Amino acid sequence: MSEAAVIDITPSAAKRVAAIAARQGKAPILRLAVEGGGCAGFSYRFGLADGIDAEDVTAIRDGVTLVVDPISLDLVHGCAVDFVESLGGAAFRVENPNAASGCGCGSSFSV
Repeated sequence: MSEAAVIDITPSAAKRVAAIAARQGKAPILRLAVEGGGCAGFSYRFGLADGIDAEDVTAIRDGVTLVVDPISLDLVHGCAVDFVESLGGAAFRVENPNAASGCGCGSSFSV
């Protein structure tokens, strides 16, 4: 992990972000944010970012940058963003060591 193991992006996720960014003609920058809500208390929000803010924490792999804002970082410190394909579909997944529990859909968590 970069940034002293603060956040990480797996090779699978980096490859997927690069492909999406190329199709949309955007920079390969994935923003991870945490919002209140979801069935377990907090939910993850992903989106391509137009840039990196000065206070963002970043992780870079294979030319792709993962960015997290300082407020969200408190809830995802030490996480890794992965891209998983299974019979149930394909999705970005956050491996979050801070989550005390999650929901069945995998998109929300509690601390």
